[in-house]
Amino acid sequence: MMRARLVVFPVKGRNWCFSRSMDSLISGDTSKLSSTPTTIRDLWKSLSSSSQPVTANAELLVDFVSHKMNTAWMGLEKAPQGSFKNKIYGVGLWLLSRVKPSELFLKSISKEVTGVEVTYPTSLNARLVRRRLRHIAMSGSIIHKKYLYGSAALLPVSSVFMVLPLPNIPFFWLLYRTYSHWRAWQGSEKLLQLVSDGSDGRCSNKKENERHNSSNDEATGLRLVLEPSKQLEELVCRGNADDGLSRCVMIDICKTFELNPQEVLRYQEL
Repeated sequence: MMRARLVVFPVKGRNWCFSRSMDSLISGDTSKLSSTPTTIRDLWKSLSSSSQPVTANAELLVDFVSHKMNTAWMGLEKAPQGSFKNKIYGVGLWLLSRVKPSELFLKSISKEVTGVEVTYPTSLNARLVRRRLRHIAMSGSIIHKKYLYGSAALLPVSSVFMVLPLPNIPFFWLLYRTYSHWRAWQGSEKLLQLVSDGSDGRCSNKKENERHNSSNDEATGLRLVLEPSKQLEELVCRGNADDGLSRCVMIDICKTFELNPQEVLRYQEL
């Protein structure tokens, strides 16, 4: 059973931050990378010898493409300062900075996640927190599905630039956006499943869960655990009510709850 820890708090007005703790992200990504093929030969072996359904093979193909893109990106990152590859890396950083933080959050909810533990300030109502999670999941499912088809449709058009001697940046950017929207769409569907009412899953408060150990939680099939945090409430109260949370406060929240500051700070720009 893989449980993801989510941290939710208001930044300014109706602008809320949704982020996943990095500790559960690292453990989940490590196990996933170990089963992803790294060469075309290994990929072909996995696809040809597998009796898995088409959707599972599609996931394997997407993971393979993702691994190749990450490897190429790391190569650009290590390029010498001032080189052509380094300039491409700078353009890539600028493009990535325009990606909405909600998309990064939804991408972090992988198919392996079977439950979420949501930490939020004590001043917030648990039903409101759950409703906001449902809203971001439902809207993300609609938006990223639409943009997935749009990005995929533009891939053949951008491939005509392959004849040029320069790297085909439009093609690789659209390829990344197609992959990113696919992951965000899948994450939206998964999150919606976890936070919605169902016969095999229940919403529980942390105080109620203290009467059960982790093995009992797995046995009862809890998919959503809501955990009000006094520590998070104190950090949020340090922010200005009119101007929203300051950069320093948000960084302190990231340190306390092991969040990625580069992703969390983007919520200030919304």
